[in-house]
Amino acid sequence: MLALSFVPAAAAGLTGQASIIDGDTLQIHGTRIRLAGIDAPESSQLCRGDDSLPYRCGAKAANDLDAFVARRPVSCVPVSQDQYGRAVATCSVSGADLADWLVRNGYALDWRRYSGGRYNAAQREASRAERGIWAGSYVAPWLYRACIRAGGKPGKCSDDANAHP
Repeated sequence: MLALSFVPAAAAGLTGQASIIDGDTLQIHGTRIRLAGIDAPESSQLCRGDDSLPYRCGAKAANDLDAFVARRPVSCVPVSQDQYGRAVATCSVSGADLADWLVRNGYALDWRRYSGGRYNAAQREASRAERGIWAGSYVAPWLYRACIRAGGKPGKCSDDANAHP
């Protein structure tokens, strides 16, 4: 993680109505915020449901997060900044950690590289209950992005050998 380099107001935290950008990114008062410790499927990413049919799992994560937030105020505490200049933060709504909610419902994965396993129990629960992406098959978002960067096409990256049953 990169060192903190926020203006003092941002370092104290951000609270307000959030616009959901994708499954792990939101915006408050014009500031882009990446949820710390998790990785959600990309908006264009396809997963397969329990019926084996493809669906846009990244779009579903974003839409369901938007419905969960339901225009309530979101509070974020920045922990770092990513390579794209976004704040990386722990965010909550009505006391519920948004990253934990996403992982627990099968919309995102615990990104142990950055979380230290903070959301591992939530991920085990989602996996056992076959919620969200765990109901079918998916490619981990970090592998999906690597496939796209290597010149793969979105559909092919979703159906490659990295898919989790």
